Amino acid sequence: MSDMWHYSRRALMMKSSVIRETLKITQKPGIISFGGGLPAEELFPKEELAEAAQKVLTEKGEKALQYSTTEGYRPLRELIAQRVSRQGINVSADEIMITGGSQQGLDMCGRVLLDWGDVVVSARPTYLGAIQAFNAYFPKYVTLPSDDDGMTVDGLKEILETNDARMIYLVPTFQNPDGRTIPVHRRQRILELAKTYGVPVIEDDPYSELIFEGTSPTPMKAIEPDAVILLGTFSKLLAPGLRIAWLIAPPGVIDRFVRMKQGADLHTNTFAQYLIYEFAQDGRLDAHIEKVKKLYSKRRTVMVEAMEKYFPDEVKFTRPNGGLFLWVQLPEGINTTTLLPKAVEKNVAYIPGSAFYPEGGGDNTMRLNYSKPTEAEIEEGIKRLSELFKESLSKK
Repeated sequence: MSDMWHYSRRALMMKSSVIRETLKITQKPGIISFGGGLPAEELFPKEELAEAAQKVLTEKGEKALQYSTTEGYRPLRELIAQRVSRQGINVSADEIMITGGSQQGLDMCGRVLLDWGDVVVSARPTYLGAIQAFNAYFPKYVTLPSDDDGMTVDGLKEILETNDARMIYLVPTFQNPDGRTIPVHRRQRILELAKTYGVPVIEDDPYSELIFEGTSPTPMKAIEPDAVILLGTFSKLLAPGLRIAWLIAPPGVIDRFVRMKQGADLHTNTFAQYLIYEFAQDGRLDAHIEKVKKLYSKRRTVMVEAMEKYFPDEVKFTRPNGGLFLWVQLPEGINTTTLLPKAVEKNVAYIPGSAFYPEGGGDNTMRLNYSKPTEAEIEEGIKRLSELFKESLSKK
């Protein structure tokens, strides 16, 4: 039987998601998990979506349940174009392709832009899901360190001069995993170098609408439209189970993505596209996002205040102004992967930071999520982590 199966190099080299494997560990009763990137389920607008679904099925059921175009439901693409125009991104529906979640958009970027050994430039740390998607195309990663303002630009010119880079991948606003945001002046410098050396920027933006105070920086797509492919999603704004996201690329470039997607899935879930359009087109999505921001802002504040209260002084962490995550850095010599089973014994869990370093490193870091756990769980979970940290530091 085993002699029958000769796997491709791609299948043999792909590894399981660290996050998915860690989440399996955290399913036991009583555990407080800061591990996933899950939205708060109590916020899902179930009744309103049920009403919208009934209306779609009654009035447009024949089309909503039928095959559709690869690009996606045009009214939804027009609505997305209108929404991103608020951020200064001026595109038409013809530059937008609907995808099955942002993960498919990342996979499409790999399919269209990467061959074996091509260079991907990214921050360190960077989003694990992107690493997984790109790894299927066997790239080489060249990463730059992050400071409080996200990926640094010192050394980027030299990297682009000495490597045949095919993309610069960034989550510039409230980055997963560390919650950091790249300011406008640094975005402009990255884009200036990207244009000079002819390297497209992949701007992965699931979080910019989830800002707690003030306004998000100008999107990179608004600064240099022809140099940027923008990914966005309804997963964090509405519900991830619908698996509806989008990819915006310049005219001409978008055609390559559409052709590649045709071979992957023909088209994205038609009914979910009609459902989201029905829900979003009359302002209900905007009202819903305000509820999401209010809850996540409160939970972020509870987590930061608990960390300030309980964590040892040697432990550093970010204080994001939006999104779903923050980042913890322990002193060198403490390995958060080794520490995880001990955390689970205390009924608390996190994602070890090394998973977000495509070139290795980050052994003393971790990602924490504050969108899913309740305020009481956050307080108690941070207490448990604090105990773990103090025990580990006492043994150094």
